Amino acid sequence: MKMDTRNNLHQQVKEKVLFVLGSTATGKSKLAIYLATKFQGEVINSDKIQVHKGLDIVTNKVTDEEMCGVPHHLLGIIDPEVDFTITDFCEKTLHAMNSILDRGNLPIIAGGSNRYIEALVDNETLSFRNKYDCCFLWLHVSLPVLKKYIYERVDQMVQSGLIDEVRDFFTLDGDYSKGIRRSIGVQELDAYYRAEAAGCEDKEKLEKLFEEGIDTMKSNTYDLAYRQFEKINQLKLEKGWNIHLLDSTEVFLKRGFQREQEWRWGVAEPSMNIVSNFLYGDKY
Repeated sequence: MKMDTRNNLHQQVKEKVLFVLGSTATGKSKLAIYLATKFQGEVINSDKIQVHKGLDIVTNKVTDEEMCGVPHHLLGIIDPEVDFTITDFCEKTLHAMNSILDRGNLPIIAGGSNRYIEALVDNETLSFRNKYDCCFLWLHVSLPVLKKYIYERVDQMVQSGLIDEVRDFFTLDGDYSKGIRRSIGVQELDAYYRAEAAGCEDKEKLEKLFEEGIDTMKSNTYDLAYRQFEKINQLKLEKGWNIHLLDSTEVFLKRGFQREQEWRWGVAEPSMNIVSNFLYGDKY
């Protein structure tokens, strides 16, 4: 009987899974990859747009170099024209988690589609919390500071070739309600590309349409970041999720070496301590 009891107790031990939450542009991918290198992890993308193939600049997909050899799942795997539903996300994420756990590695789910994450974790049918022990990290940046950074990042995307990249996806009958065309940066530039396609030679008009499109892209990206902030706050305060806040504001106020140093002190080390306690300690 004692042996049976021990076996039953062993069977009740939950597998562990780590979530990296945060608004767009707060550095979730960087933190997820860093933690994956420290805790033998693999990253599962939870951004419903980045799951599609294409538009790597406008969707800000992590590059092969930035991955640092860490395996990534659900990143750039779905046809651009196909919708990726919450049901699809839950099914593919559970499949990826099981394969990661079978290899003895830690699943790290990172991305900005918080409704998808909520559906995965709180869906009673999936019994997710009964099967898995969850640790939630929230990478937060003060919204005024994040707004400035988002605007700067959009300008950097333009310099990196965003305009040509999105132009390749432009069609006169494009459906902006499905697939990768829902990405911020596609519909905002529609008027500009339509004027080009119509053979507009008025440079001032084209320049105005271009600037209006970029400005709208900036404001829409910030609006998304704000909604993401509100959603995570709701999960923490209203739904009672045990979410660990990592304030990265000071990182974004620094430049160069000082920024990286601040990231080590203010983000990397605290997150390491939280995850260590989660994986190996009694409390987290």
